This record gives sequence, C-alpha cells and structure tokens, in this order.
Amino acid sequence: MAQLTATPLSALVDEPVHIQVTGLTPFQVVCLQASLKDEKGNLFESQAFYKANEVGEVDLERDASVGGDYVGVHPMGLLWSLKPEKLLTRLAKRDVMNTPFQVQVKVCEPYFPIKNVVPHAPKDSLTLERWYVAPGVTRIQVKEGRLRGALFLPPGEGRFPGLIDLFGSTGGLIEFRASLLASHGFAALALAYWGYDDLPPLLEKVDLEYFEEAVEFLLRHPKVLGPGVGVISVCKGAEVGLSMAVNLKNITATVLINGPNFAIGNLHVYRGQTSLPTPTNIEFTSSNALGFAEFYRTYEQTGDVDSRYCFPIEKAEGHFLFVVGEDDKALNSKAHALQATSQLTRNGKKNWTVLSYPGAGHLIEPPYSPLCCASRIPFVSPNIHWGGEVIPHAAAQEHSWKEIQSFLKKHLILDVTSQL
Repeated sequence: MAQLTATPLSALVDEPVHIQVTGLTPFQVVCLQASLKDEKGNLFESQAFYKANEVGEVDLERDASVGGDYVGVHPMGLLWSLKPEKLLTRLAKRDVMNTPFQVQVKVCEPYFPIKNVVPHAPKDSLTLERWYVAPGVTRIQVKEGRLRGALFLPPGEGRFPGLIDLFGSTGGLIEFRASLLASHGFAALALAYWGYDDLPPLLEKVDLEYFEEAVEFLLRHPKVLGPGVGVISVCKGAEVGLSMAVNLKNITATVLINGPNFAIGNLHVYRGQTSLPTPTNIEFTSSNALGFAEFYRTYEQTGDVDSRYCFPIEKAEGHFLFVVGEDDKALNSKAHALQATSQLTRNGKKNWTVLSYPGAGHLIEPPYSPLCCASRIPFVSPNIHWGGEVIPHAAAQEHSWKEIQSFLKKHLILDVTSQL
C-alpha cells in the first residue's frame, strides 16, 4: 500500500521539506499533486510524474520528475511550481501571525485529463503547514506620528539587527517578508507608505523625511542593535531604498531587488531638495503573446543612458546588494544595477555586490514561493508581465534569500562588533 511522507509537516515557508512515497510496485509511475487555497479562496495547484525505483519508492531529493509542471530533480518543485487557477493571481500571505498556508499533497494514479474521466481516489495524502512566522516572534502594530506599519521582533531579549522592508507598486502593508526575516533574527519593520490606513491612497511624491522617521523609530527601539539599520526593498520600494541610502544617515546595508537607480513617476523630496522623475519613452511599451504589458524598455533613451537622472549613489556610506532578475519584463533591472555599480566604481567605491540571475523575473521572493509571471496592480490599466521562467526563477529565489541574510548580518552585526 502506498504511503506518502513529508518531513517536517510543519515548517517556515523558506524551509525545505523531504517528500517520499513508499509501498509502490517496482517502476510504477505515479502523479504527485499539490494544492492550496489562499485567504481569498483562490486555488493554486501543481503536479509532477515520477517513476518508482526497483523497490517501489520515490524520493524527491533523489528522483527526477519525468513530466508535469517541471522535469528533473527538484525536491521542492511541487511548491514552487504551484499555479493559480485564476490567471493573474499572486500568492501573498496576509495574516502572517495566526494561520499557515495549508498545502494538500496527494499521490495518485496518472490519468488523461479529458472530460467525463473520473480520476481514482488518491493512494495517500497529507497536509503541509507552511508558516510565515516562527514561534516566539511578536508583531507590533506601528502607528506613531506619521508612521504606519508592523514591527516584527524575534524571541529573546535582543538586541537585534534592524531593517526596514519596502514593497512597491501594490501599495498597502505587506508583511510576509518582514515576518520571515524576524524569524531569522532581524527586527524587521514592514513599512507602508501609501494605500494603507490614513496614508495617501495614491503615491504622489516620495517624502524621504517619512522614511527618516522610520529609521529613527527603529534606532530608538530598545531591542534594535544599531548604530545603523538595513533596508530590503523591491520594485518601486527599491527606488525608495536607494534614495534613502543616498540621502539619509544610518543606512548601513541596502538590498535592492529589481529596482531602478533613478526616480520613476514621482518627485523625491528631502528637506527642501527635489529629485525630478525621469522622463519615460512610453512608446517603447510592448506586450507578450497574452497581451500582458512589458515596461522594461521605457527608460532606454533617458535613465538608462543619461547619468544626470541617476541618484548620486556614490554619496551613500553604506553597502549595497543588487539582486537582479535578467528576465525582468517590468524594469531593465540588470542595466540599472550595472549603471549604479559603474557609478560607484568610477568614484572609487567598492561597497557593492551584484547577484544576477538568468531566467529570473521581477518578483524575486523568499524560497519556494510560486513564480508570479503576470498580475494586476491598482493604478495601471493593463495587466503587467513580470517575467521569469519557473525553474531558474525558483533557483534564484533560493540562492538570493541566503545571500541577502548573509549580507545583512555581515553589515549590521559584524561591522558593529569590529568597532568595539
């Protein structure tokens, strides 16, 4: 009798799971299926076909999928290949503290997917719990002065390296990355800056004094290590993160995931000084075969080639980690990172690292997250193609997540101890 096992059954979403099937007949072909529903009831599914070995066993850490949503040896493929039933749906956890994602995993007889064919009942099944927060992590709602967000603190007395977590064009308050980073020892502030609570419903300008308040808030907290903080940011958030590093004090380490090195769409204002948005070439917008908009060429005659639009990154005192998806269809992220690092090099700076991933798209998220290749965002009419190929994008997420944490710890912890 077939038996499906997974170890551990309950874990953080960025932790691997060892999935095995025993009790099959020698060389039997089976279909492994995974599914979950998000908090809105949207269904995500995946499947892969495996052939048992001579003793009737399948081990995802050893055996290759021969078909389905991926091919080859990919121990976590069932999770990162999950696809939405409704196109343009992004998997994003909202309530990170109280409930995990529950992933149903089944081992089934293969069948041809045509109408009126009723599949056999699963041979065995189990449920994985995938948490975005470790035991003991606390969440503190932040509503202090103008600041709106959520501060996640690891268990224990502290003090912990502090960082600010910024997302981009979706607006609102997005917490899943900050809660995970707190689970790995960081005091992480998920910071909203538009489209949340009493903040502006649309982003009209980037007021850097608001983000300066966030830096000061973190450094005042008794459980934050100091004397500097980190920033982790993506998309529009990476634009803001870079501007923070250039203009504000006490930004020690900045992670920029697929962002520009100049202002896009909005003024940046700080203490009376203004950075104008870079002109766009909207005529260079393209679309893919499904009609999803691609914007990665819209700055190729302005920001991509004219340094007067670029943030003066050489003024920043901290360190930079650029994370680049080379198949990003929303921004020409590789060109932006190369332009920024060339600017640093010309000014004698060596305070940067670039991680560049062929086949990875725009939305590089924590490990084992499904690729979101296209979705809607609130203020853009067409659906946006974010890019990415499933297998290399998954590999980029797994590798970059480890590198991001190492980079932040190196510059937020070791730099402190070296000064003592």
